[in-house]
Amino acid sequence: MKSSLLSAVLALAPGAIAWKQVSSCDDIKYTSVPGFFLQDDPNTNPSTFDYASQNFGLLNRTYPTDAKFDPRHKKTQWQRFANYVDSLNEECRRDKKTTYKVLFMGRHGEGWHNAAETYYGTPAWNCYWGELDGNGTATWSDAQLTANGIAQASKANAYYKSRFEQEKMPYFESYYSSPLKRCIQTANTTFATLNLPHSHAFRPTIKELFRESISIHTCDRRSTKTQIHAFAPHFLFEEGFSEDDLLWRGSEDEGETSAHQVARSKIVIDDVFSHDDNTWISITSHSGEIGSILTVLNHQSFGLNTGQIIPVLVKAELVEPTVEPTTTYASFTTEPTCKSPPLTSIAGQGCVCATVTTTTFTTAKATLKAEL
Repeated sequence: MKSSLLSAVLALAPGAIAWKQVSSCDDIKYTSVPGFFLQDDPNTNPSTFDYASQNFGLLNRTYPTDAKFDPRHKKTQWQRFANYVDSLNEECRRDKKTTYKVLFMGRHGEGWHNAAETYYGTPAWNCYWGELDGNGTATWSDAQLTANGIAQASKANAYYKSRFEQEKMPYFESYYSSPLKRCIQTANTTFATLNLPHSHAFRPTIKELFRESISIHTCDRRSTKTQIHAFAPHFLFEEGFSEDDLLWRGSEDEGETSAHQVARSKIVIDDVFSHDDNTWISITSHSGEIGSILTVLNHQSFGLNTGQIIPVLVKAELVEPTVEPTTTYASFTTEPTCKSPPLTSIAGQGCVCATVTTTTFTTAKATLKAEL
């Protein structure tokens, strides 16, 4: 069943509309327009793809607008692509029901929770260690970046600098970030020291619903608004951002379902497209959340390693809302845990806890002895 949580999430979306044609009777249909980036191609391997060796994945191709815009073939690939996107939006101004945006979605650099999962292994992490704040040596509650994570964000900084200066890639007009510290730190390291024009300054806005899948792990519990402001005083908060984390339910051993994450990802993308008229947008988020956004945008699945970035050309159309299906889904569900590090976990079955397994083996041994 849908819980009241989704209603609370819906209430986070502001009421004012910048896209003047949007009304309460409209829905927004998204299409990821293929044929512009390598990440659109099913043959591209996400596990080995690196944006910094592939011009962010931008394909070397021509556009219908090249003949008029670049008759002497002096423009860069990014300049010609940007001009083509501008031409699409110029055509949309006539029907006023369609718009295009270029979303650059970057996954945060490696955090202490990522390092801990690698160290302990995924079964032990999911079933035990992830529910703790840390291990006495490292802290992963609302995890910050490791040295490797900072290096990954610094790599992004250098690569953006090269694209802006050498390839004339358009500067971003809007910046958004998850409220979790690893994303704030990644966005700041990536963009804050770039020599950006004043008209495109780095003025990031924190949006609640760009956060990671809300699991029972403490790395997915955000800090208070006061703590976040102290951590990144120049970051802005969206209207209605609460002091406390109202969404994390790890203390109740309840985590968010995939269906709920897709639903709230649609809410935050609708919010951006309805209230932000800019075309070039940066979003710093998480692997699970970016995957959920790609689902909303009808893009193929494309997993990102830490520090990786995916650009998507998005077509948004105002359509009449469809009748909601009568079926419901669970918004949050109980996630299995162990009171000590588990033996392992089994896909589809969950944690294999050491205490339960020991009891089972002891009982079986006693039964076998009695039978003999």
